[in-house]
Amino acid sequence: KRLFEGVVDDTLLDWSVATLAAAQGFANISSFFWAAVSHGKHKVKFVTALKVMCVLLVGLVTIIPTTSFGLGMLLCCVIGTRVCYTGVVTLRTTIWQANYPRENRANVAGAIATIQSLVLASVAFGVGQAMDHNEAAFRWIYPIAASFGIIGAAIYSKVRVKGHKQLLHEELQSPELVSIKPWRTFHLLIEDIQFAKYMTCQFILGVGNLMLTAPLVIVLNDDFALDYLGEILIVTIIPILMIPFSTPLWAMLLNRVHILTFRSIHSWFFVISSLSFATGILMRDMTLMWAGAVIRGVGFGGGVLAWNLGHQDYAPVEQSGQYMGLHVTLTGI
Repeated sequence: KRLFEGVVDDTLLDWSVATLAAAQGFANISSFFWAAVSHGKHKVKFVTALKVMCVLLVGLVTIIPTTSFGLGMLLCCVIGTRVCYTGVVTLRTTIWQANYPRENRANVAGAIATIQSLVLASVAFGVGQAMDHNEAAFRWIYPIAASFGIIGAAIYSKVRVKGHKQLLHEELQSPELVSIKPWRTFHLLIEDIQFAKYMTCQFILGVGNLMLTAPLVIVLNDDFALDYLGEILIVTIIPILMIPFSTPLWAMLLNRVHILTFRSIHSWFFVISSLSFATGILMRDMTLMWAGAVIRGVGFGGGVLAWNLGHQDYAPVEQSGQYMGLHVTLTGI
C-alpha cells in the first residue's frame, strides 16, 4: 500500500491490497486439488517439495520493480506462495494425526504455532523497521528469510510418519475418496451431516472475520498517521505475538472438549476484536485499535489449533486429508 502509492492508480492499489489480504483465503480453494493429487503419494516428500516452491516464490519478491508490472508480479508471487502453502496445510494434518494421539495433538500444534509466530513476528518487525529507514530494504530481508525456509524444508524432509506404508496402502485401495473435481469434495457434507453443521457455523463466522484485514490496512494508511512499523504492528506483529501466550491455554481446553464446544467459546474473541476495531475507527481512538489487535491475537492463538485440528474430531485418519481439504476449500470460498 505504501510502497506503490503514487506509482499506480489509487483504486487499483486498494484492489491490490484487497487481493493480497484475500490471497490466503482464495488460495485455500486449491485444497481439494492438493488432497487429490497427493492421495497415495509419499506425504513428507510432497510437503517438502511444496515448501521449496514457497521459498522460491518468496525469494522472487526481491527483484520486483516498483512499477505497475512489479505490482502484478508481487500479486503473482504472493498468490502462488499461498496456493503452495495451502497444500502444506492440507497434508501436514494427516502427518500429525498419524504421529500424535488425540490428547497430545493440540500441544504439538501449539508448539509449532508458537515457533512459527515468533519467526513471523520477528521478520515482520524487521521489515517494518528497515522499510521506515529505506523502502528498498525488503530486497535484502526477503532473501535472508527465504534462505531460512530452505533450511527448514531440508529439516522437514527427515520427518518420519508412523504407519506410513499402511496409510499409503489404504489410500491406494480407496481412490474414490478424493477427486480433482471440486464438486466431488462436497459429497462429504452429505455423508457426514454433523461435520456439515459444524462447517456451516464456521463458514458464517469466517465471512465476517476474513473480510477484516483489507479495509483495516487501507484505513490505517489513509486515516491514521502511522509509519510502516506502526501499521505492521497492528495488522501483523501484535496479533501474531499473542499466539505463543494464548495457544497453551487454548490447547488445554481443546484437549478436554470436542471442537464444537471449543469453537462456541473461542469464536467470541473475534467478535469482540471486530467491535473494538470498528469503534476505534469511528472514534479515531488508537487505544481501541491496539486493544483490537491484542484480542484478535488471542483469537488467533485458539484458531491455529482449531483450524488445523478441528476436522479430526470427525475424520478417520485415512480421510483426514479429504476432510481438511473440504474445510480449507470452504475457507477459501
